[in-house]
Amino acid sequence: MCPWLRWDDEPHVLESDPNDDWGWEAELARDPDWREQLIAEADGVPIGFVQIIDPAREDGHYWGEVPANLRAIDIWIGEADYPGRGHGTEMMRQALARCFADTAVTAVLIDPLASNVRAHRFYERLGFRFVERRQFGLDDCFVYRLERADWANQSSAGHELASSVSR
Repeated sequence: MCPWLRWDDEPHVLESDPNDDWGWEAELARDPDWREQLIAEADGVPIGFVQIIDPAREDGHYWGEVPANLRAIDIWIGEADYPGRGHGTEMMRQALARCFADTAVTAVLIDPLASNVRAHRFYERLGFRFVERRQFGLDDCFVYRLERADWANQSSAGHELASSVSR
């Protein structure tokens, strides 16, 4: 069995996404032009999942009416031994770089559960700002948004730090 097929049943995944059946077989078989799905690996082991969508164009209208030029990210580490090791941060950095590689993209949205304080801190450290509390189906969520300018400022600061450390 592919590891991502069992990730939905992992306690730490259920804690952050208790009401969704991802429908992996059907969803991984689809390839709409408004979505990108990526499996994250560490040392060749599949450990997590990233989905990047254009929320104005996605066919389920999960985000409702939103303006063009946004992206929304779903991310999780499915393997229980891998959270808390920096993999999520690296996954988000790479996902954000993919989003903002399109110069038309103005901001990125995320929607962690309102009860997931650890996720709130994670996204805030990455520069996301709280927008609103919102109900998505059965899920009580916080909506966060990262503007291109805020990402660019954090990215350039991070690159400066990395280059000064490597000298």
